[in-house]
Amino acid sequence: PDTGNCEELYECPMCSLTCTNIQILEEHVDLHLEEHNFSEGIDLELAQQLQTEEDERQRSEEEKREREEFKKLQRQYGLDNSGGFKQQFLKNMEREVDRGRMQPFEYHKRKADMMESLASGIDDGKTKTSGVIEALCKYYQNENKDVKRVWLSAGVDHFHSSLGDRGWGCGYRNFQMLLSSLLQNSSYNDCLRDTTLIPSIPKIQSMIEDAWREGFDPHGASHFNNRLHGSKAWIGACEIYSLLTSLRIKCQIIDFHKPTGPMGTHPRLFEWILHYYSIDNEGGAKVVCTSKPPIYLQHQGHSRTVVGIEEKKNKSLCLLLFDPGCSSQQMQKLLKQNSDGTGLKLLRKFVGSLKEKQYQIVAVDGVLSLEEKAARCRASQVLTSERIP
Repeated sequence: PDTGNCEELYECPMCSLTCTNIQILEEHVDLHLEEHNFSEGIDLELAQQLQTEEDERQRSEEEKREREEFKKLQRQYGLDNSGGFKQQFLKNMEREVDRGRMQPFEYHKRKADMMESLASGIDDGKTKTSGVIEALCKYYQNENKDVKRVWLSAGVDHFHSSLGDRGWGCGYRNFQMLLSSLLQNSSYNDCLRDTTLIPSIPKIQSMIEDAWREGFDPHGASHFNNRLHGSKAWIGACEIYSLLTSLRIKCQIIDFHKPTGPMGTHPRLFEWILHYYSIDNEGGAKVVCTSKPPIYLQHQGHSRTVVGIEEKKNKSLCLLLFDPGCSSQQMQKLLKQNSDGTGLKLLRKFVGSLKEKQYQIVAVDGVLSLEEKAARCRASQVLTSERIP
């Protein structure tokens, strides 16, 4: 056949279109490439937009979680403006009446007593148990089973949480316990002459605010927005230290910031407390009723009062603690201690029982001069605790 008149054909590599002219084919392929680049640009822009929207969504969810967590912490630590001791006391009494556990006449009587206590600034004493230390002295004199020696603090009253401070008042109740001991010691008469009776919890809140206004612990004060009164704010070792020092009571915070024994235990804490009670009370007596005030003991979420320490015949140590969570009914049983000592389970804590990550104690040791108080106020603005390595 005659092929002289046949045209050369060119096929598009992208769509198989056949062209008779190489220039036409090049223009056609360029169109493919432009269309592809345009499509890629759209895809990239869309991907960037989707990523931006996802980032914004995640950021919004994170901010929401942070706000909810912050509100949760505010509620947990009593900083949510939901009222304080008075409001909680009345609310809980109303709940008791609604459930039939309290008669209306009792509600009105207890409300009147509570209002009188708030007006005077004096604790009503309804959660107080006295005489436990004296009962323990008698018990240990006759105990001959496994206690080699025991050191007890000076007399101290136990105070437990009430309808008004249940869930948040342990720090205040432990301060009341410590103060009850100091008020029985004539060495502190001068610095406590304006505090001759145990203050109520709202009064203690005002006293801490007074300490802040003097300049104690500005960092801690800012955590509470410089306000405690009328709130359910938890307090800890720093607030106790500031309040005591503002009263010219010499004390120190010791920070046991990590375990010092196996399985997360704190033997150094026990050794420090043993030294505190025994340093001025050496001798052969089995029961040592010291003149030492009790010790404020703090860990995350709770605080208690150390009122003594046992040394067992096997050399192990055991703390004796007053817990604000124990009721008057439980503490009253200790006044009639059985010879077998079973009631002491309420107080005893061995090394293996205290396994929080960190503990702080506030220990009292004398009276400050005005100059020493001023110096400690300045120091508290920088550092308020000593760490045990």
